[in-house]
Amino acid sequence: MSTHVSGDESRPFVVRGGGKWAVRHGTRRHDRGAGERRFDLTLSENPFPPLPSVIEALNCALAHANRYPEFLPERLPRMIADRVGVDADQVVVGAGATGVALQIMQTVAGPGRAMVFAAPTFDGYPLMAAMAGLESIAVPLDSSGRQDLWGMARAIGERTALVAVCRPHNPTGTVAAASELKAFLFGVPRHIPVILDEAYAEFLSVEELLDPLELIARYPNLLVLRTFSKAYGLAGLRIGYAFGHRDLIRRVRRLQVPFGMPETATAAVAASYAATSELSERVLRITIERELLRTSLRRNGIRIPRSRGNFLYLPGPGMVETLARAGIAAKGYPDGSARIAVGDAAAGRAVERALCGPTLVRSDRARIEESGAWSLTAPAAYPSVPPDDCSVDHP
Repeated sequence: MSTHVSGDESRPFVVRGGGKWAVRHGTRRHDRGAGERRFDLTLSENPFPPLPSVIEALNCALAHANRYPEFLPERLPRMIADRVGVDADQVVVGAGATGVALQIMQTVAGPGRAMVFAAPTFDGYPLMAAMAGLESIAVPLDSSGRQDLWGMARAIGERTALVAVCRPHNPTGTVAAASELKAFLFGVPRHIPVILDEAYAEFLSVEELLDPLELIARYPNLLVLRTFSKAYGLAGLRIGYAFGHRDLIRRVRRLQVPFGMPETATAAVAASYAATSELSERVLRITIERELLRTSLRRNGIRIPRSRGNFLYLPGPGMVETLARAGIAAKGYPDGSARIAVGDAAAGRAVERALCGPTLVRSDRARIEESGAWSLTAPAAYPSVPPDDCSVDHP
């Protein structure tokens, strides 16, 4: 694996084979030498099991597991299309958002072609780009820990075959302003597809949501990528999809694996769509726990960017090791920063103790909880939070 850094550290660097910032992958394995693992927060998983109605639907589907699923999926794309508001031929499904992203990369790959994305980002992007034969052009985040969209625009060149933007961003949880994103999309040549990764879109507030139908109508090279792994809590079933202009979707669909989408996926999605209120309540519970944890850590002097995902980004050296000593496994980055999944209150309290000390943190969390600042009846996807500096110094 070789890495070339062009100019200073604020400029994009070319990555072959994954990239120096993607050395540590999210994993369930934990170094036993760091102590017994009590909480595994490496993956941004939903802490809740599937809803009872979803489990019931899965059990019914499993009763017919001796039968093959559809040769090529039709029911699931149609179901998703009806929910999103597009035609069925504008949707492609796959093995999680990861599987769909790989199909997109394989569609555009070719000798000498490259993919542009932020660094760090979802670590599947550089790995899958290498699998597809795409060179990775990784553009560092700006000083506030946000995706540098203008830097990414400058990194697009003749060899660029694909661009990926996360909203919310993984791993920082920051959200690109709608106006900034639209200006960026306007500047991308129309022959270059753009993945808008919305894996965590369900955690956005109403005000932060984009109109995807407007975007794909205006930008025919845009592919909106989503998953049922995060808010829906179906990570183990591997269900993802993308939607966009039918001509672009048709190209991606050519790589659809026959018999590749099991009936359990269709059953789980149908049951999930029928349980919107219960799922929204779970999203709110995760969001409240995230804000409780972030506020407590900030009051103890730890600067954390405001996240709109089901995770928090803990910048700075030593975070992974500090958490590991307390039996908490976190997603690590080469500079020592960490990303942790949120939603489990017990895990959140353990993180507070590990980073801040038990006495101060307990009283701080109790004060926050007793203040009633986080309302379960908040109309948005997350409760209102006290204003603060959303930026964070990022190396």
